[in-house]
Amino acid sequence: MKIQDVIRGKASQAVVTIDPGATVRELVALLAEHNVGALVVSEDGERVAGIVSERDVVRRLHEDTAVLDSPVSSIMTVDVRTCAGDDGLTDLMHTMTEHRIRHVPVVADGRLTGIISIGDVVKNRIGELEFERDQLDHYVHQT
Repeated sequence: MKIQDVIRGKASQAVVTIDPGATVRELVALLAEHNVGALVVSEDGERVAGIVSERDVVRRLHEDTAVLDSPVSSIMTVDVRTCAGDDGLTDLMHTMTEHRIRHVPVVADGRLTGIISIGDVVKNRIGELEFERDQLDHYVHQT
């Protein structure tokens, strides 16, 4: 299965981005508003400058509560692992596990085209396993 297949199956394919100059307080509001765990940091909504997650916010809040008024660029991850739509899902699962990341932007020709989360991967895998189970059940109970 390819990344693009998983993206197509998502309820919403929109990617919420935030400008690196926005405040962490604005970031928290967007995370809550869109009920997501991470945002892609981008100045133009197309090029990936970084990624920032709830985990990044919590860890920085623990160190300094004043971080809420700091720019997103001060807490974002700049070395972003990305994938392409035609990459295999199994490879992405290995990358997410190996690097302990939960969100991976999907990029084509340097442009942001989607984002895939560990939740998307798990949902897809459960769907595959249910299909296989149903097929085996049907095979076993054929008359």
